[in-house]
Amino acid sequence: MEGNELWAHIHGERAALAEMLAGLASEQWDSPSLCPGWRIRDVAAHVISAPQTTPWGLAAAFARGGWNFDRMNLLEGRRRGAAPVDRILGDYRRLASSRRRAPGTVGPIPLLDVLVHTQDIAIPLGIAHRMPADAAAACAEHVWRVAFPFNARRRLAGFGLRATDVDWQAGSGPAVEGSIEALLMLLTGRRARLDRLAGPGVALL
Repeated sequence: MEGNELWAHIHGERAALAEMLAGLASEQWDSPSLCPGWRIRDVAAHVISAPQTTPWGLAAAFARGGWNFDRMNLLEGRRRGAAPVDRILGDYRRLASSRRRAPGTVGPIPLLDVLVHTQDIAIPLGIAHRMPADAAAACAEHVWRVAFPFNARRRLAGFGLRATDVDWQAGSGPAVEGSIEALLMLLTGRRARLDRLAGPGVALL
């Protein structure tokens, strides 16, 4: 997936996330997301930060994080998440349809970011939001092929992953089957959708 189709999905999912966020109560913004150490507001601010990130800003964020990617992401998410809710929502209104990428990002990474982080927000809040299956499949293929940062092929070596709602599969071994949405969450290190997966491999995860 690329070009106009890719960006149409990105823009649509950002708009859907913005609508979800606009309906949250004030206390929900400060509740935990699926990402350890990240509040809902931190994840929300992170998703819309891509069009705002400059090479110099990214370098400064890495320096603050001691040049550790995960720590940089956490500290930067918290820094951006400290902004008032109205400002974060305003960023979505201004930038949801931007095609500007964060430095160094390629392929479907902006789509992956909004798809997975929307679930990081929605699941702990008990909000239902379905990923577009074709978009999730494109992201699953990318995560499986590219080691950094999820190492999915290594973490899930020895399992046969198969989507039941789109034509996508990877790996070999005990079967782990389910929706591409549930598989993408697994590929990116989330266990919140294990109950939606089936097969003899699930008990071994």
